[in-house]
Amino acid sequence: MFTDSHCHLTFPELQADWPQIAQRMQEAQVTRALCICTTLEEFDTVHGFSVQNAHIWSTVGVHPDYEDITEPTVDGLVALSARPKVLGIGETGLDYYRLNGRSVAEMEWQRERFRVHIRAARQVGKPLIIHTRQASEDTLAILREEGEDGSSGCAGGVFHCFTEDTQVAQAALDLGFYISMSGIVTFKNAQVLRDVVCMVPMDRLLIETDSPYLAPVPYRGKVNTPALVPYVAEQIASLKGLTVEQVAHQTSHNFDQLFKPA
Repeated sequence: MFTDSHCHLTFPELQADWPQIAQRMQEAQVTRALCICTTLEEFDTVHGFSVQNAHIWSTVGVHPDYEDITEPTVDGLVALSARPKVLGIGETGLDYYRLNGRSVAEMEWQRERFRVHIRAARQVGKPLIIHTRQASEDTLAILREEGEDGSSGCAGGVFHCFTEDTQVAQAALDLGFYISMSGIVTFKNAQVLRDVVCMVPMDRLLIETDSPYLAPVPYRGKVNTPALVPYVAEQIASLKGLTVEQVAHQTSHNFDQLFKPA
């Protein structure tokens, strides 16, 4: 019924408790999840986890925040993305939230890493999982520069854990991307995101937990798991005037349209 389109099941907070998490997912009717890779060092663990679990899929990519790790190459990402159950390229993108005393100009290494992911995704025809934080203007500009303009032959993808306004959401939609909502949309101070939900067409929305982070209300501050993604769906249903079942069906269909799991 529900599909968690972005979670980190191999992070220590969740991996050690996997049997219980899987049981809670079943009870909550969360039937599928996409386990996201954030470094090449963890890829074998993420991929192996997806191979071992029929209802879990994986991605390959290097998170923009991480330094002192193996840098991705186009050829390397292409090769790893060909493995069974790898559905997308990422998590990738730009993050200017933690500059650590550096200027935006000094983050060119991050922008180049992003371009590598885009080129790999275009080569293999698999969608991008985009992370953008306080960097939406550069994120959108680089996508356009690399040919991701919504036309035929684009990789496309999803802006995950969306935290921007309706203007950025519309720009992402215009480039052919989906918008994914996390538990943040349930937070009291997240009216901007609720406005985004109201304007994004249902056939371009996904839901996610980004677990183990960002647990939705009423579990805010606790460890998040895919079993809590129905709370995101409930918020969207309320805003859209739909049933939770309708949101679950449509967002799962959208996941199929974007990622094409076998």
